[in-house]
Amino acid sequence: MIPLRDINHATTRPVATYAILAVNAAVFLYQLTLGPRAEQLFILEHGFVPRVLSRGDELGALFSAVTSMFMHGGLMHFASNMWFLHVFGDNVEDALGTRRYVGFYLVCGLVAAGAQYAIKPDSAIPMVGASGAIAGVLGGYLKLFPHARVLALIPIFVIFTVRELPAVLFLAIWFGFQLLQGVGSLGATIQGGGVAFFAHIGGFVAGLVLVMVLGKRGGGPRATPRSRVETRDGWRKRNSERGPFYQGRRDWDA
Repeated sequence: MIPLRDINHATTRPVATYAILAVNAAVFLYQLTLGPRAEQLFILEHGFVPRVLSRGDELGALFSAVTSMFMHGGLMHFASNMWFLHVFGDNVEDALGTRRYVGFYLVCGLVAAGAQYAIKPDSAIPMVGASGAIAGVLGGYLKLFPHARVLALIPIFVIFTVRELPAVLFLAIWFGFQLLQGVGSLGATIQGGGVAFFAHIGGFVAGLVLVMVLGKRGGGPRATPRSRVETRDGWRKRNSERGPFYQGRRDWDA
């Protein structure tokens, strides 16, 4: 499934999300200027290699775990990650506040790298991509806005259809797919690398837990769009106080 947009209006400008998108784009454009050999060396130097941590270079591993969040292995890898961040990042930043969101994003990315390391600590294959940190954004979104709606492009065999799904359903399916693929990859030997599913799993769980620890900005919960989550009784009660004109109207979005 591909999210086209979420129906969940943010009240503030997502400065940090835009900045993260811009940094990723700048690094990807730089990668495009490199030749094949130079890009391979760039990835080896700045990608997260589990074996580096296993050999005791904690500082080098930490540095590469951060830099790897802003690198990608190809156009589709880059485009899909940035699109998911664009769709879901603004609301999570809106709820947490810009500064806490930046810390949240980085911690989720580090936990994602740690989860992949725990599965394959001796791997010499560098891990690159923002998907672990973005998975944390998805986990945070699930906790903060489970009743928001996501307009998604859904493939059914060779036919594509567009449906509006509850965020909890969309994200549960996404996480279930990562979990299924991750378990299926256990014990497999892939010489050329592959998808770091356990980084996605670790990042998602980290985002879910961190949001529960941090809470929303300002302390009090800020509701998701009222037209999508308000109960019919709440709508009737509110409009009964406005006068008889509203009492006969239907809630089009209920």
